[in-house]
Amino acid sequence: MKRTLPADIERELKEKVDDTTDPTYGFLPNKRPILEHIKNGVINLDKPSGPTSHEVVSWIKKILDLPRAGHGGTLDPKVTGLLPVMLGDATKSVGALMSAGKEYICLMKLHSTVKKTALNRVVQEFTGPIYQRPPVKSAVKREVRIRNIYYLDILEMEGTSVLMRVGCESGTYIRKLCHDMGAALGTGAHMQELRRTRSGPFQEDDSKITLFDLKDAMVIYQESGDESELRRVILPMEAGLVHLPRIVIRDSTVDAICHGASLAAPGVVKVDTGMNPGDRALVMSLKGEAVALADTLMDSDAMLEADTGLVANTKRVLMPEGMYPKGWTAKTKKR
Repeated sequence: MKRTLPADIERELKEKVDDTTDPTYGFLPNKRPILEHIKNGVINLDKPSGPTSHEVVSWIKKILDLPRAGHGGTLDPKVTGLLPVMLGDATKSVGALMSAGKEYICLMKLHSTVKKTALNRVVQEFTGPIYQRPPVKSAVKREVRIRNIYYLDILEMEGTSVLMRVGCESGTYIRKLCHDMGAALGTGAHMQELRRTRSGPFQEDDSKITLFDLKDAMVIYQESGDESELRRVILPMEAGLVHLPRIVIRDSTVDAICHGASLAAPGVVKVDTGMNPGDRALVMSLKGEAVALADTLMDSDAMLEADTGLVANTKRVLMPEGMYPKGWTAKTKKR
């Protein structure tokens, strides 16, 4: 059975009108000048055991001499695994990355032995929406909230040790999941080891990198001007947003969106299937650049058919103003 997260929804990009892009403006995401590439990048970082997520981000800012960076979901100091880090201007898209779901490999220690049939029963009970109160040592308010467990697979069981794979919504506390499963079994349990193997579109099989890789790449660039290693370890921020449904717009519409305007139907060139009103979408240029995050006002079919009206409200602008020529005229106030 295929185990999926929200990031795995399959969509098809459909063309509404035929249009082309002017190469004079903007950049293909992987062709930005190196300094622009860095401050619009994302790192698929493999966090080591020991430092906090905040410390790791702080080190990355120092290595790259950046004022801002943000990670896609906190990992406790002893927890290892994928910690995607958005850099510079790309930090504005961290919230969208966090909505895509997480996967963990967890070693749970039961406080006494149980039959596997009992464990399987509890696994079924804890799959789907669950109530969870964050543990005492947490960065959020301790109030009961609902979190989705997309899948919960027992990989191995030996004595009181249980190895399991957990696919879950962002903000799920795995150590609290282990505690609650132990309570349901009547034995008690705690989390012994944890590794994050997936964060939204980033998977452990992808080219994850270490802090040493990043430092080496920066030193090579500073000493020789060779950008190749930096471009290998730092991906365009669009790589962290591929799970979002896309709305592709005309060159003449880009600057208006960069000024915070809502997206009107005449500016739309292509649309991903499967969107519904209220979905968070990625507004993109014809070159594949992230322009903004927007909330849809129509479903995909309606967007493809509409000639007039608003199709989405811009919520978070990702591209600086002035990258594309102004193709709109501001309304002047009547006297």
